[in-house]
Amino acid sequence: MGTHYKGTAKEKLALDTYIKLNRATNSVNRRHFLVTRQHGLTSSQFAVMEALLHLGPQCQRSISEKVLLSTGNLTTVIDNLESHGWVTRTRDKVDRRMVMIDLTDTGRSIIEPAFQLNLKLILEEFAVLSESEQTELSRLCKVLGTQNHLNDTINHSKSPESE
Repeated sequence: MGTHYKGTAKEKLALDTYIKLNRATNSVNRRHFLVTRQHGLTSSQFAVMEALLHLGPQCQRSISEKVLLSTGNLTTVIDNLESHGWVTRTRDKVDRRMVMIDLTDTGRSIIEPAFQLNLKLILEEFAVLSESEQTELSRLCKVLGTQNHLNDTINHSKSPESE
């Protein structure tokens, strides 16, 4: 079901597209969440561990940029991963301010099968789209996701509470 908003055709198309994009994302994420839960992980923990699995040891800022979590939220996620023995923190010998995060063997044994199951699910999810449709969807998502100029609109708009 699309929007019931009674605006212009341009407004209705944008809202309808937004609703469909959100519903598709939520649907796929709901199934992804079931995979992460099967392995005792939250979605954020999965994202961090998956990044470490494929990129190797990373500093917290780099992980934050890769998985799109704030550094404050990421600290909590890493604290929890460390308490389970799934990651380690190691201070850089040259630059003591830098702390590298790495998977432990136990963490690797958790994330590898979780990633493989998630990959299988993703392949099944996207099998309904042809390769050219997947390429086009990827391109369109990148266009939508990299609109940094919208931050100015958001930052300069006034909320009703601020008036």
